[in-house]
Amino acid sequence: MTPVHLTGPNLALREVEPEDTDDLLAIYGDPEATRHLSFEPRTREQVQAITDRSIASAHASPRDEYCLAVTLFDEHRLIGYARLATEPQQAATIGFALHQAAWGKGHGTETVHLLCALGFNVLGLHRIWAARSPLNEASARTLLRAGMTEDGRIRDHVFVHGAWRDSITYSILKHEWSPIAGLGTDEAAESDGGHSPGR
Repeated sequence: MTPVHLTGPNLALREVEPEDTDDLLAIYGDPEATRHLSFEPRTREQVQAITDRSIASAHASPRDEYCLAVTLFDEHRLIGYARLATEPQQAATIGFALHQAAWGKGHGTETVHLLCALGFNVLGLHRIWAARSPLNEASARTLLRAGMTEDGRIRDHVFVHGAWRDSITYSILKHEWSPIAGLGTDEAAESDGGHSPGR
């Protein structure tokens, strides 16, 4: 499997590496950064397991999960974690989380565009969808700015912080997506386009 590397005007997506655990812990161990996610803050051991699983998923064949590090365009350090998981019928679900220092800079919208570039341009998908906490208005703005459409509500979708929580869902179809200027893929990512995204 060819490693994924996607670039945007300000960010890049790359494969997760063993050295990313501490930077990932700064996100997933932070109560504020995980406030609207579907799980409570993680311990270092739990984050290490996420790192290990992410690395392992990159070698699966066929590959149905892309767990990627978000970095600044000209840096290697992880500032976010993005995931695309393929589903039947040329579809996938996406999600991401960014370090607090990266909030409010448009990085969330660009991360969604990079995941769409992976799904539509590299994997040949037809539909991509995402879900957010009803209280996460910043996520709503991010998904809408990236061109997604609000679809509806899944009642009692996740159990977190001792209670059931709904999710608001969004989706975008390939023909609806308008890439932002500066999106690109390197040759390694493009050469991976022949692999089936299905499970």
